[in-house]
Amino acid sequence: MGLTLHQMKEIRVIVAGEHRAFVTDLLDRVKASGYTIIGNVSGKGHHGVREAHFMSSEQESLEIILTVVPEDKVEPILAGLRPLFDRHAGLMLVSDVAVGRQEYFGKKGGKP
Repeated sequence: MGLTLHQMKEIRVIVAGEHRAFVTDLLDRVKASGYTIIGNVSGKGHHGVREAHFMSSEQESLEIILTVVPEDKVEPILAGLRPLFDRHAGLMLVSDVAVGRQEYFGKKGGKP
C-alpha cells in the first residue's frame, strides 16, 4: 500500500532573530499547526553579507522560520508579514509541497 500525498504550501521566512517573535506570534494567530526555527544562519542579500557567529546573541543573527500550511492560510500569513517587511530586511518564500500526513498540518481528511 502506497503513501498518499496531499498538496500544501511551505512558507519560509528569513529575518533577524529580533523579529522571531513577530513571525511566530503571527503563525500562532493564524493557527499554523507548527513551525521550525533554524537559527544562526549566514547569507548575502540586498543588505550585504550576514555572517553567523556562534558567540553572538540570537537577536543579532539571521533565522529561518518555516511552516507548512493549507493554501487557505497563505494569504493571512502574507498579509500579517507585510508590516514587518515594510520596515525591516527579510525574505519570504512560498513553495508547493506534498505531505503524507495532512492531519499534522491542520487539514483533517477531505480534499487536499
